[in-house]
Amino acid sequence: MISKSTSIWKALDWWTVLLYVLLVVCGWLSVCGASYEYGNPDFIDYSTRAGKQLLWITCSFGLAFVLLMLDDSFYRNFSYVFYIGMILLMIVTIFVAPDVKGSRSWLVFGPISLQPAEFGKFATALALARFMNSRTFSMKKLADVLILALIIILPIALIILQKETGSALVYFTFFLMLYREGMPGVVLFLAIASVLYFIVGIRFDEEYFANSTVSIGEFSVLVLSLFFTSCLAWVFRRKKSVSLFILLVSTFIIGVSYLISKYLIPFNFIYSVYLCCLIAITYLIIISIKSRKWGYSLIALFLVGSISFLYSIDYVFDNVLESHQRVRIEIVLGMDEDLSGAGYNVNQSKIAIGSGGLTGKGFLNGTQTKLKYVPEQDTDFIFCTVGEELGFVGSSLILLLYLLLILRLIVLAERQTSTFCRVYGYCVLSIFLFHLFINIGMVLGLTPVIGIPLPFLSYGGSSLWGFTILLFVFLRLDAGRAHRLHG
Repeated sequence: MISKSTSIWKALDWWTVLLYVLLVVCGWLSVCGASYEYGNPDFIDYSTRAGKQLLWITCSFGLAFVLLMLDDSFYRNFSYVFYIGMILLMIVTIFVAPDVKGSRSWLVFGPISLQPAEFGKFATALALARFMNSRTFSMKKLADVLILALIIILPIALIILQKETGSALVYFTFFLMLYREGMPGVVLFLAIASVLYFIVGIRFDEEYFANSTVSIGEFSVLVLSLFFTSCLAWVFRRKKSVSLFILLVSTFIIGVSYLISKYLIPFNFIYSVYLCCLIAITYLIIISIKSRKWGYSLIALFLVGSISFLYSIDYVFDNVLESHQRVRIEIVLGMDEDLSGAGYNVNQSKIAIGSGGLTGKGFLNGTQTKLKYVPEQDTDFIFCTVGEELGFVGSSLILLLYLLLILRLIVLAERQTSTFCRVYGYCVLSIFLFHLFINIGMVLGLTPVIGIPLPFLSYGGSSLWGFTILLFVFLRLDAGRAHRLHG
């Protein structure tokens, strides 16, 4: 037992552990700076946020030790048990959790509050890894793909029922892992196209071409749909002639219609774009029937789906999203400023980061954060404290630590010899990437404010423990691989 434990410690990737410790320490110092009140410098008092975070950190170190001491086969054998247990816990949370800022996502145990969605990430990652590690699994089997989708979508649905949209979005990052494991690139392409349609359609929906009733948003999405259709024909069917026909015919008809509308007879030239779509769909179906290659019909279906998606955007935006979510999206897209309302957090965050300058104001010397101008400055907006106190240099060093962690995770994931370990590793990588990009973008006003923490820096036991479990389960799996190779 001693020999095995010793070999595991030797096989452990200590570089990743070092990065983890550095980020956790930086996180605690940031929480100290964000929660510091003049005249009360006691950071180890449990009644303060800094004191509570120190307790969470101490517990997380103990948790990391326990995770490393368990046998790596334990995680593989109990993957489904963890997943089912977390799903049941999420269901219970919907009914028993108290209402906190409009969501029911926190379970309260006396002085301790835990968010099951944070722990559901590692459970879902383990379930995906276990299922994809089976000998009969194949990304080419529709049944297997549907089961993967179910594993991912089930916790998403439960978290949405808890009215915690931000945490639900994190689970979509598992599709990045699926792409690494052989998911067709067209699926990722469809996701990117949908996001682009949504942004362009919403942002320019109420803007019109000069002296016309043609919406720039509607026109742009339809033109993008035609362009993407021609690209699909070129890339996936290897038919340049089909692609060029769609592109050239559409350009000619739309161009002539616009000129006629502008200089000869004013009319709604959006109908010319619909005509191009109809021509493209008909053309693709005819080719599909003649050549008996149904891939062309799927491309035509993509164009039909794009048009349908365009006219579902308004319904989703107005009826599915909550009012505060709509306002946040409008602010990010530059449709509304609302500096005294929903845009207040982001505006104050920018001011705090900008006031830090090159080298910052120094530890505990930030005025914006000390005077509590930035809401949630020790949780979702913790990075603004870093920017104000440490400046551009300090912020860059923190981001460098994250970059090194991401690169190290890629190295660890790629060197795994089993599908289970590799899949789990890329799930961890995807989650960290999403949290990092969205949180930093949120603080800088580049992405909507969806309320997700910055790994290891934001205050909170649930997020810190959740990220610790994600990381150290992977480190234990990697150590087990190294132990088997050299043992």
